[in-house]
Amino acid sequence: MTFESLNLNTPLRNAIEDLGYVYPTPIQSEAFSVVMSGKDVIGIAQTGTGKTFAYLLPILRQLKYSEQKKPRILIVVPTRELVLQVVREIKKLTNYISVRYAGVYGGTNINTQKQIIHNGLDILVATPGRLMDLYMTGILRFKDIQKLVIDEVDEMLKLGFRPQVEAVMELLPNKRQNLMFSATLTEEVEKLILDFFHEPQKIEIARHGTPIEKITQIAYHVPNFFTKVNLLKYLLKNDDSFERVLVFVATKKLADRLEEQLIKDFPETIGVIHSNKSQNQRFNVLDKFRNGKNKVIIATDIIARGLDIADVSHVINFDMPSESGDYIHRIGRTGRADKDGVAISFINEAEQEQQMEVEALMKKAIPLKQLPEGLEISSVFTEEERPNLGDKEYYKAPSIKHSKGAFQEKKEKNRKINSGSASRKKPQYKKSGKKIKKKR
Repeated sequence: MTFESLNLNTPLRNAIEDLGYVYPTPIQSEAFSVVMSGKDVIGIAQTGTGKTFAYLLPILRQLKYSEQKKPRILIVVPTRELVLQVVREIKKLTNYISVRYAGVYGGTNINTQKQIIHNGLDILVATPGRLMDLYMTGILRFKDIQKLVIDEVDEMLKLGFRPQVEAVMELLPNKRQNLMFSATLTEEVEKLILDFFHEPQKIEIARHGTPIEKITQIAYHVPNFFTKVNLLKYLLKNDDSFERVLVFVATKKLADRLEEQLIKDFPETIGVIHSNKSQNQRFNVLDKFRNGKNKVIIATDIIARGLDIADVSHVINFDMPSESGDYIHRIGRTGRADKDGVAISFINEAEQEQQMEVEALMKKAIPLKQLPEGLEISSVFTEEERPNLGDKEYYKAPSIKHSKGAFQEKKEKNRKINSGSASRKKPQYKKSGKKIKKKR
C-alpha cells in the first residue's frame, strides 16, 4: 500500500509528496480507515513506527474549515518535548490547509497561552497539567471537542498524570471519538479504557516487547558504576562509529553523577536531560544533539517516548530498566528510518535478573561480549550498589568464556510466560551489606 491508496485529499497528498513519503507504516495504513469510521481506537505499536501520523492523517482529512474559536481536536501528551514534536508534525501536514493549532505546556507564561486560546484554535496539543490549569482559568472550554487523542498514555500514567487525564475525560462531551496510541498496554491503561471508551477497536501492529530487527544488541557484564564509567569512556574514545549516543540511566541523580565523570574527558559534547532540568536546558541539549554539537545525551526514561531524534547511532543502557518493556522503548531510539542501529547494555550482578526478564520477553538472548582488554576494573562501589562482599568476588572482572548468556531455553513443562508488565526492583541493602527484608 502507498499513501496514494489512502483516501487522502489533495492538500494532504501534496504535503506527503513534499516530505518524500511513499509508503505508510503498518500502524498508519491500518488505523486510517478505522479512525475515519468514527470508532474509538486503541493503537498499539512500537516507538518509532509513525503513530503520530497514524492519528493526524485521518483527523486532518475529516477536519472542516471553521471560524469558531473553541478547539475541536484535543491531543494530550505526557511531556513538553512531545508537545513540540506533535506540533511539528501538524505543521508538516498542513502546508496546504488552513488549520489553527498550538501546543501548551508548563514552565512557560500561561498568559501568553491564554491569549493564543482566546484568539481561536482548531487543534490543541497539551500536557495534562497545563491543560487543566488553562481550563481552571475559564479561558478554555471543552464543549466543542469532537476528537480526543491520548498519545503515549502508559508513560503519562507512569508520570503520575492519571488524575488530570480522568478529570479531562469527565469534562469532555459524551459524544466524541476517543483515540489512544501507545507502545504498551498495561493494566492501568486497560482500566482507563474500560471506564471511558465505547467499544474501542484495537489495532496492534507489534506485540509488546517485540524487538526491532535492525538493531544489533550487545551486553557487557560489568561489576559496578565506576567500571561502567570506564567502559563508556573506552567505547567513546576508541570507536569512531559512536556519533550520536543516547545513554539511559535509572535516576536523575545518576544522570548528573555520570555527567560529572565524563565532562573532563569529553568537554562541551555531553548533555543531560531529566525532569529537574529547566525547559530551556532540555531544549538546548536536544538542539545541540540534532545539530551534531553534542555527541552524547544522558537521559532518564522520559526521553524514551515520543522524541523525534534522527540518526541516533547507539543507545547505551548504562543501567538496565526496571520494567522489561522499557528496554524495547529505549533501544527503539536507534535503528530508525530503515537504518541500522546498535544497543549496548552494561549489566551488573544485581541487574542480571532484569536481563533475564528482557530476554524472556524477546524470546532471545542478548549476545554477551568480553570486556575490552586492559579496561580498568574499579573496586569502588557507590552508595546505591552496596553488595554483600562476603558472598561473592565482586572485584574480579566477569568472564564469559563459556557463557551462553543469561537466557536459556527451557523444557516445555518448565516454561513460564512473561507478559513484560512485571516490575522488579533492585535489592536494597543496609550499611552492613545485608539485604533489607520486606515486612509482611
